[in-house]
Amino acid sequence: MSRTNVGNEEPGGFEVPERDAAHVRDRSRWFRRSTAGLVVLVLVAAGLTFRFDLGARWFGFDFPSPVTQPAQVLPPPGLELPAARPAAAVAPTSAAVPVDPAAVRRAVAALVADRRLGRHVAVDVAQLPDGTVVYRHGARLVTPASTLKMLTATAALEALGPDHRFTTRVVATPSSPRIVLVGGGDPLLGRTAGDPDGTYPARADLDTLARATARGLRAVGRSRVRLGYDTSLFAGPAVNPRWEPSYVPDAVVSPISPLWVDEGRERTGLAGRSADPAAAAAQVFADALRRRGITVLGRPSPGPAADGAQDLASVQGAPLAQVVQHVLEVSDNEGAEVLSRQVALAEGRPGSFAGGARAVRSVLTRLGVDLTGDRVYDGSGLSRHDLITPGTLLSVIATASAPEHPGLRSVVADLPVAGFTGSLAYRFQTGDRAGLGTVRAKTGTLTGVHGLTGTVTTVDGAVLGFVAIADRVRLPNTLAARSLLDEISAALAGCTCAATP
Repeated sequence: MSRTNVGNEEPGGFEVPERDAAHVRDRSRWFRRSTAGLVVLVLVAAGLTFRFDLGARWFGFDFPSPVTQPAQVLPPPGLELPAARPAAAVAPTSAAVPVDPAAVRRAVAALVADRRLGRHVAVDVAQLPDGTVVYRHGARLVTPASTLKMLTATAALEALGPDHRFTTRVVATPSSPRIVLVGGGDPLLGRTAGDPDGTYPARADLDTLARATARGLRAVGRSRVRLGYDTSLFAGPAVNPRWEPSYVPDAVVSPISPLWVDEGRERTGLAGRSADPAAAAAQVFADALRRRGITVLGRPSPGPAADGAQDLASVQGAPLAQVVQHVLEVSDNEGAEVLSRQVALAEGRPGSFAGGARAVRSVLTRLGVDLTGDRVYDGSGLSRHDLITPGTLLSVIATASAPEHPGLRSVVADLPVAGFTGSLAYRFQTGDRAGLGTVRAKTGTLTGVHGLTGTVTTVDGAVLGFVAIADRVRLPNTLAARSLLDEISAALAGCTCAATP
């Protein structure tokens, strides 16, 4: 039977009695509209996929996770529960599973040799947690792109501790009409309080700070102030001279500041970054004060807080371990640069790009990471002048995985999960599915540079650290190279690599 609608037939060719014809026409119109809506949704989804691929292709962005973090579930009112007792260990600390190097080589050799990866490729694999290298191929010095963030994150956790919080303050002196908003280098400081059920990590915000400041001012009988803002925590240029000149004008990254809101963005999205994030944040704070009945005279002005100024109000950001998770999961360039400068300050160095790079090296060296021959100029990996060995990344992974460094676990435990979270949420959609959920890796993307580094568990229980970076990929091979890196890590996941006794 023909499926063309004839007479009083429904879509599908079934005959309909005459009395139901009007009903069928209504259903047909609904069907056509629903189909059109579905087509529009498919086109929008395809456009978003193209947008993500185009962004990675041209601008080197690693895209954030579409997965909303689960909301905190609070007990119902009146429910009283006994105090929780520490749980007993359910399994002993895992030891390194010996790995057969020949099996690893068989799993990845053909993929590593694919010419679409370009002429400069490094693929190294080590067994964890002891870090013994079981496979090594290709270049010994590569452009790390955003995989460099793993070095910055490790150094930050070691230097500051996973529970450290960054504080944004407002200070005042009794004899002055001026109050000062003091930037504390909180990378995630926001305009307003986020949705408590959906924003992760929970962030400090200027609206909450303004409410506390207004309350403090009224308590001492003040309702008129002049506002200053202090950015003296950081030193040196706000834009790295080793970055491409187009990065800031093209909104790839914001100028780095110890005081900003939403990482220097004037509105949500990839565009709309402020040329002066601190001034913009101070204006946001002034507006929030005015909404709470405080008269702010004139425009906010830059300048350090006076000696002896007293705290009027403050807000604290999320614990550092959560900030690190965010930075690694969504490949947050601004967040990584702020963390690098915070490491410098913790190490007694200037809070600058150069100070941060030196401090990160110093902390990692104390942890036993060998950085011989590496050249690092920033904390995010945006600089094309950055060069590191695959061995450096493997050593960082092994160090963060070691039981003697529990404070560093976020570096490996909170990496993006293949096909599910962070900058890997849109990856691993084709080819070998063994990597889904078993590969945890930091992405690294610049034009012509593609990398993955992290951990993977094989089908027979061996835990591997791996580095796979190709930094001379021809532009037409961008998507193919990215897929090949996924396939290499998936091949490790599907490998029967444990050495037989």
